[in-house]
Amino acid sequence: MRAHEEYNFTVLYEPAEEGGYVVKCPALPGLVTEGDTLEEARAMAEDAIRGYLESLRKDGLPVPENKKLALQPVKEEVKVILEVA
Repeated sequence: MRAHEEYNFTVLYEPAEEGGYVVKCPALPGLVTEGDTLEEARAMAEDAIRGYLESLRKDGLPVPENKKLALQPVKEEVKVILEVA
């Protein structure tokens, strides 16, 4: 039986304008993937994180700690007024 290591990472699923979801992981810079449905996006996230961690291991680099999001993101509209000449 092979030993294994288990990691947990916070991921963000953002609805994409063209449909589906864009997935990012704050603890893993540059990791971006997507899926047509939330279910597919979750599977793609798991696969992308696994590949990212395997790449780190291959290069002898440490696995970053999960950046737990202590607070919920804030989403709001900002009104900007430009003067017209």
